[in-house]
Amino acid sequence: MLHSPQHACLLFEELLEGFSCHVLPPLKCILILLSSLKACSNKHTLQPGLEQMEVLFHTTGCRDSLPKPDLLCPDLPQVSRDRSARQQVPCKAGLGRRLGNPCSVCVTEDARSWEPLCTELLVSVATPHCDGFPDMDSVESYKLSTSEELSLLSAESIWGALRGLETFSQLVWRDEAGTFYLNRTDIVDFPRFAHRGLLLDTSRHYLPVRAILETLDVMAYNKLNVFHWHIVDDPSFPYESTAFPELSRKGAYNPATHVYTANDVKLVIEYARLRGIRVISEFDTPGHTHSWGPGAPGLLTPCYAGSVPSGSYGPVNPTLNATYWFMNELFREVSSVFPDFYLHLGGDEVDFTCWRSNPEVQAFMQKMGFGQDYTRLESFYIQRLLDIVSSYGKGYVVWQGGFDNGVRVKPDTIIHVWRENAGAYQQEMARVTKAGYQALLSAPWYLNRISYGQDWQAAYEVEPLAFEGSPEQRALVIGGEACMWGEYVDVTNLTPRLWPRAGAVAERLWSNETVRDLQDAYARLAGFRCTLLRRGVQAQPLFTGFCDVEYGGS
Repeated sequence: MLHSPQHACLLFEELLEGFSCHVLPPLKCILILLSSLKACSNKHTLQPGLEQMEVLFHTTGCRDSLPKPDLLCPDLPQVSRDRSARQQVPCKAGLGRRLGNPCSVCVTEDARSWEPLCTELLVSVATPHCDGFPDMDSVESYKLSTSEELSLLSAESIWGALRGLETFSQLVWRDEAGTFYLNRTDIVDFPRFAHRGLLLDTSRHYLPVRAILETLDVMAYNKLNVFHWHIVDDPSFPYESTAFPELSRKGAYNPATHVYTANDVKLVIEYARLRGIRVISEFDTPGHTHSWGPGAPGLLTPCYAGSVPSGSYGPVNPTLNATYWFMNELFREVSSVFPDFYLHLGGDEVDFTCWRSNPEVQAFMQKMGFGQDYTRLESFYIQRLLDIVSSYGKGYVVWQGGFDNGVRVKPDTIIHVWRENAGAYQQEMARVTKAGYQALLSAPWYLNRISYGQDWQAAYEVEPLAFEGSPEQRALVIGGEACMWGEYVDVTNLTPRLWPRAGAVAERLWSNETVRDLQDAYARLAGFRCTLLRRGVQAQPLFTGFCDVEYGGS
């Protein structure tokens, strides 16, 4: 379910402010987690650190041999375990804010000292393998139990531990006096879908790296786990290629300022990894490639006006061997730069007008026996591209357009549903899965489209599996993505247009299908929006109301 999220990395930074314990061996996985999380950026405005809280780590098999807390953390002030020896009173508002104590129960006023009653967070990770990247098969489930004596988080993998740490931070609440509380609770949590993504379009408007990193932060707050980077398109080519540097030099809006260097891309990938987020890049072909032309002469198809070239260019020219050499070299590079198993290859909205006008393309069509069926030419290109990508050990995602045109794709291709052609998207999902393909859903979640009113509700009420089909077909739906296309979105309005609306999509993809109450969701989403404002994220309001932070509160 959607709580008031906080990034686990940042939570750890807070916890570690007062951390004086020695980590118990053998804890390779947790040590990696600890060092990775400590390397995260600390550029966020958050409530003060959880001082005096012990963070105890172990892997399965270590729990029974854990020493007592006073032996683990001798430098921490000890809290009397005799509850009858003192009166419990809430921390006063000012002190509660200074200590940042989520337990918010203090010892007697007579003692004039305030110490937390819940002083331990024990994190247990069963599988000590966390120095790689998250993938489609990553286990994100976890169990979390909180009490006055001990808070225990257990997970099969490091990715589940990250999700659990998110939830731990989300359980903190504050009363009107400013006192922080953490309720006693037991949680067993896991995602409904493995692929829970967000698409950002960085071609139509260039997004600075800082904006991408900030978006990754809020994605982690929402337990979204895939960043779909639609990095290039018709308007601009901001990806700085080492194999073909002219692509960005001649295709970017500004080759000095509006490009993503190799270091930028590495930073985004690593920043995402530390938050349990996969990065899937998209290089859409054969259409949507106008910006490629200036930097790759001969790649695009010359359009004709009658018997003479018109001076304009259409999609990639699928008739030339040079085209496939180029794609082989480019995707060799892309496959090595982006570590995720999957690449998004686009393959959508191919305009056949230019191909029809070109006499060389027409001759190739006759030679291949395609007649005047240009979908067969599209299929010819897509199949060769899939062969290239698979030769580098990669999987592939394509938009639904090729599938709708009858393009033959490999059985392991993932079809990304984004539009309603012959009927509603539910019918498209039924057709895709009936053909045996795995499916991703985005059609009802184009967040770049806005309307007056609470349009988050429509996104929240979507049911990805509500289509006619067998249980086997529904099992082929691996998740979905919210999309933020960039025609009318740049860094100035990206954040308020995304958040908290994307949180509605995130909950739909994480939570059980029975979690559907709009009134309950509104209360949590509105509270989440206030939390985002407190952290400096300019999320737009859902409806009338206010947040404490608006008038200087915290």
